[in-house]
Amino acid sequence: MTEEGDIKIFGFWVYLMTDLVIFTVLFATYIVLHENTFGGPSGSDLFKLPTAFAETLILLTSSFTCALATYSVYRTKRNWAIFWFAVTFALGLSFLYIELSEFSHFVDIGASWRRSAFLSSFFTLVGTHGLHISIGLLWMAVAISRLIFRPLTPPHVSRIFRLAFFWHFLDIVWVFIFTVVYGLGHLLK
Repeated sequence: MTEEGDIKIFGFWVYLMTDLVIFTVLFATYIVLHENTFGGPSGSDLFKLPTAFAETLILLTSSFTCALATYSVYRTKRNWAIFWFAVTFALGLSFLYIELSEFSHFVDIGASWRRSAFLSSFFTLVGTHGLHISIGLLWMAVAISRLIFRPLTPPHVSRIFRLAFFWHFLDIVWVFIFTVVYGLGHLLK
């Protein structure tokens, strides 16, 4: 690895740690505000555990397929890498669709981010994760196109590995969201 490559990897880890700090603050805010419903609906009123569980399974499966894509890149199996990244992309897109549908439903029934501190913190935390998923999908689309049209050079492989770390990070964040937001939202009635 060149010195420039080492700097990029270090910069990526610094970025990932700042994301960790951001999500930590958003989780802390949500935990503090989750009971401040201002007479509106609470998590137990809104959240559908089967839907959140389906999102979790989709995202965990996408983490597995992303690992298969990364392994295919490592083994220089370009077509398999493209296939597994395409599957990962489709799973990520379906996750995002379900999340946006849930947001839309909440807004339609009057449970928008303006309704209460609880809903504001919920939309901010889960929406920030959704934004990161969107960025990951864009990055993945670029990676797939580069896999199709360009050779597998060491810098390209390094970018793909960083994409995989980013995607796995988002999966870990979602496990915490599922546990803290949806799981505890059902328990705290």
